[in-house]
Amino acid sequence: MPVFPPLEHVTASEELSATLMYHVERPVLNEVKRNEIFMLIVISLLFFRCSSEKAKSVVFGFLPILTWLPSYPLKQYLFGDIVSGISAGVMQLPQGTFAVISLMIGGVAVREAPDSMFAVNGTNASQIVDFEARDARRVEVVVAMTTLVGIIQFVLGLLRFGFLAIYLTEPLVRGFTTAAAVHVSVSQIKYLLGVHTARFNGPLSVVYSLDAVFRNIASTNVVTLIIGLVCTVFLYFIKDLNERFKKKLPIPIPGEIIVVIVSTGISYGMVMSENYGVEVVGKIPTGLLPPKIPDFSVFPSLFPDAFAIAVVGFSIAISLAKIFALKHGYSVDGNQELIALGLCNFMSSFFHTFAVTASMSRSLVQESTGGHTEIAGLLASLLVLLVVVAIGFVFQPLPTTVLAAIIMVNLLGMFKQMKDIPALWRTSKIELAIWLVSFFASVLLGLDYGLVVAMGFAILTVIYRTQCPKNALLGQIPDTGLYFDVDEYEEAEECSGIKIFQSNTSIYFANSDLYVSALKAKTGIDPAKLLAARKSQLKYAKRDNGERKAVVAGAKKQMDHVYTNGQMTENHTESESEDDFFLQRLTPIHTIILDFTPVNFIDSVGAKTIKSILVRPFICLCCAGTLVSDLRTLKFFCEPVTPDLIFPTIHDAVLHCKHSRDVQ
Repeated sequence: MPVFPPLEHVTASEELSATLMYHVERPVLNEVKRNEIFMLIVISLLFFRCSSEKAKSVVFGFLPILTWLPSYPLKQYLFGDIVSGISAGVMQLPQGTFAVISLMIGGVAVREAPDSMFAVNGTNASQIVDFEARDARRVEVVVAMTTLVGIIQFVLGLLRFGFLAIYLTEPLVRGFTTAAAVHVSVSQIKYLLGVHTARFNGPLSVVYSLDAVFRNIASTNVVTLIIGLVCTVFLYFIKDLNERFKKKLPIPIPGEIIVVIVSTGISYGMVMSENYGVEVVGKIPTGLLPPKIPDFSVFPSLFPDAFAIAVVGFSIAISLAKIFALKHGYSVDGNQELIALGLCNFMSSFFHTFAVTASMSRSLVQESTGGHTEIAGLLASLLVLLVVVAIGFVFQPLPTTVLAAIIMVNLLGMFKQMKDIPALWRTSKIELAIWLVSFFASVLLGLDYGLVVAMGFAILTVIYRTQCPKNALLGQIPDTGLYFDVDEYEEAEECSGIKIFQSNTSIYFANSDLYVSALKAKTGIDPAKLLAARKSQLKYAKRDNGERKAVVAGAKKQMDHVYTNGQMTENHTESESEDDFFLQRLTPIHTIILDFTPVNFIDSVGAKTIKSILVRPFICLCCAGTLVSDLRTLKFFCEPVTPDLIFPTIHDAVLHCKHSRDVQ
């Protein structure tokens, strides 16, 4: 149990801090007096100011590159950005950016342009498909989808919907990205083994994919497996060297680039694709298609899917951004990310592009190979552009198992997040539950549904925490204005005749009754029963006014001493009110102070519940200014509850209550 150190044991360093005295002398304030004081102060605020500095901040907010590019450290960052840009660019050539988004868009393309729509009759009356026309239509659908996704993300960014990122808590993000690593790893196993399986999407796709791989494990290409394992061991060794000697090495060893160049050369020289059946990247289309306006007529049928893809794409991007932001110590603006993604998707869709989002595997490669800034991404894009336009044939012999090895080695960092489980078990069971739900839901249901389930569960934990708050009775540290939990601090003493109740939760429809129950349990007093008993006594006493006065006068004479918190104190209350007198006959506690300083908000149900237990002058409140404003909006202050029951601090309320008793 924490205790405050006695002054006789203060060290020399503590003596220095002890000279910093905290002394405040002011009148005791309640809400009425506080308003009177602040009404005398005229505060003029200029809400809108047009200046060059304001314009600069707006521009830099939309284009942060203008803040760091002029001071870009060439010697420190350039080589790492070049290596990581080339590595990520090479990986980008044979695959889509992110499997989940690709599958979601592919499903829409197949739905909107099925084979049956392009079926034609053959010479033998059999049905065949016009693949060229079908693929052209599917490209149009995908381009229109990309345009719509861009518009949705851009509008959400302008409407400041980036706040959705706050629901992606760190445990949720780490569980989600670990699950994404599982999805990506499973998708690469077939390339590492050289087996051919169908693609699966939706819930349990990981299970189906693993089942398909194991069913076809007998058809593993031994040469492909050997190449993949050799590359995996080599890359792991290089990464271990880079990590161990990162302070001594002037530049990190570019293992990914070495593997790609060497494996491409060996594959080309030995003609592995034909001689050993090793699957290679194959033909890479070259050239750019001319710009074209998307087909806006399909927007109505694509909107529900486009909205889901826009949200999932943003969630994946912001999740990865938060991972690297936590690792490298910078912040991420969700609104800015939405606007950037929206502009990328919308502008590029006129050039027949695919909806973009962040890629886990390529992001990890870019970060682990020394990338520091967006220069690495720019170089990766330029490399892809160069390959598409001119030199795609150079990478055609590259074995796909090499790319699988690069991806899986770089995912090892994500799997290290499994270490969160024992750490969270020791620190927070609720956050551990969020991590586990995020991980298993995303693995089993897919990243799209898994993310929705994880966010829903995270929100439910907030509701659960409001149902199980920490309730405490506060006591005063002698000769200070500090109040702490009497169960945790030995020196905290309850004020005579006063109970100070604190609950660290907001008060709303879901827990207002629980708040009252906790108040009764902690203080041992039921305000509602006190109120009912007082009314009953008053009703009985008023039957005979003369008799009532005699009873009150006689009782007052007999009550020369009353018990307050178990201690005898003199009572000089000949002028006390009738209500106060009857309350004293019911309990030795004369005041309950409700500490509302931890309360963030209160709704109308909570306000009515609190108002129903306010026995004047038995209960008073300690509230922050924002909560007082909410109470005014909820019409809380009307008889018998008035603002003079509200105090800005606990100490104000305590001093007021003690003074009120002393003058009686």
